[in-house]
Amino acid sequence: MSERHVVWHECLVNRSDRNTLNKHKSGLVWFTGLSASGKSTIAHAVEKELHDRGIRTYVLDGDNVRHGLNSNLGFSPEDRKENIRRIGEVAKLMADAGIVVFTAFISPYREDRDTVRTLFEGDHFYEVFVKCSLEECEKRDPKGLYKKARAGIIKNYTGISSPYEEPLAPELVVDTEHLTIEESVNQVIDFLCEKKLV
Repeated sequence: MSERHVVWHECLVNRSDRNTLNKHKSGLVWFTGLSASGKSTIAHAVEKELHDRGIRTYVLDGDNVRHGLNSNLGFSPEDRKENIRRIGEVAKLMADAGIVVFTAFISPYREDRDTVRTLFEGDHFYEVFVKCSLEECEKRDPKGLYKKARAGIIKNYTGISSPYEEPLAPELVVDTEHLTIEESVNQVIDFLCEKKLV
């Protein structure tokens, strides 16, 4: 189908209407960091806490998304870029639906994260850098992936054979090397309350 035949259809219900119905704002909280830094653990724990408070939430988790929507993508720079592009578009639709969306993706390239940011207007996008040294992440290595990457079994592994570009100006830094999971979760929730997202 030619692009000139694709026309955006204006909706009768918008994000603001849904936020009013939900009694809370919607948006995207983008967790980025090395594998084993704690992104998924924190995102899911924050989601559970907010869900218990009556907030409509959803976590788009890196591994889970690669089982379905992005199952056809590998880990080359081009595939990583497309992975993040698709997630950004899905997250935008979910935020428009009135949901507080959390993503837990390594998302190693600044340019790709910044591209997602441009999809969101105003204060609907919050980048959270889950900070943890490579050394500590390798010690944790819950899936044994760093060990496999060091052995050359896994190619293009972020932090080992592929780069990770730390955010230059994230809205929040959560240092999981020095904070407990509970402290990390509380820091994120306090931040979201301060920003009046929830």
